[in-house]
Amino acid sequence: MDERITVEQIAGEMKLKDLTPDVNADIEIKDSDINRPALQLAGFYNYFNSRRVQIIGNVECAYLESLGTDEAHAKIETLFARGIPCLIYCRSHQPDEYTLYLAQKHGVNIYTTDESTSEMSEKIIHYLKKRMAPSITIHGVLIDVFGEGVLITGESGIGKSEAALELIKRGHRLVADDAVEIRKYDDETLIGSAPEITKDFIELRGVGVIDVKSLFGLECVKNEQQIDFVIHVEDWNKEREYDRLGNGDEYIDYLGNKVTKYSLPLRPGRNLAVIVEAVAVNYRQRSLGYNAVDELYRRVQANLIRNQEKI
Repeated sequence: MDERITVEQIAGEMKLKDLTPDVNADIEIKDSDINRPALQLAGFYNYFNSRRVQIIGNVECAYLESLGTDEAHAKIETLFARGIPCLIYCRSHQPDEYTLYLAQKHGVNIYTTDESTSEMSEKIIHYLKKRMAPSITIHGVLIDVFGEGVLITGESGIGKSEAALELIKRGHRLVADDAVEIRKYDDETLIGSAPEITKDFIELRGVGVIDVKSLFGLECVKNEQQIDFVIHVEDWNKEREYDRLGNGDEYIDYLGNKVTKYSLPLRPGRNLAVIVEAVAVNYRQRSLGYNAVDELYRRVQANLIRNQEKI
């Protein structure tokens, strides 16, 4: 899903003070990285990406102050002439009047903030990566269970939302019901969230729409969650052979990332919420190095050895 992100949106999100309100801020940003133009102010423009957000702080301002006024302005104008979208002064630094004139001349947006350069850089990079990340929307339910992101999938009407409601009553947190937006942050991380229109809502067939935040409180909902594993719920099929030990790892692919998947057959009387809790705890155990299958195998081997010694 492609989103258009502008300098104006970034400034609003970061609560930056606009020093050039007459300059057009509807400039699209297409790179999720930022640049600190220290080398560029010193005259080195090899490998310079002029379309990134530019941020300066104590180091850059101290360097410019060490130069004569005319030389400092010449270096700033050279930077502006490269077509940068904006320049953010951190730690409450302020450009002089001639720098603002040069910004107007070259159409560069100038902002200032009280925050440190490292803090502002981290915030902008996180914001841009989140907004620019490749994404898809799938049918399912995303729940935070004991801190693990559990994506429950399956056919409509199989009981996903009912299980989510019971998990919420048991103290877990809803992220999304029915539609889950998945964003790829990197090759290992998928973040799920709800579309704005369905956020905090659960649909129960025969009952209607339930506002989870209003009914159960703020502690029962969450804006986003990393997806750790998937539970795919399906009707019991007696002809199919199901994994009974859990030693056959299964995966599903979302946006090129492999996610652990558990196929869970449902029969009348099976409590899906309790099973999801058990899977979440077992997944955490395995991620910490404990595997129940390995422990069972160890016990079987020890028992066989004892029996052989008796013979």
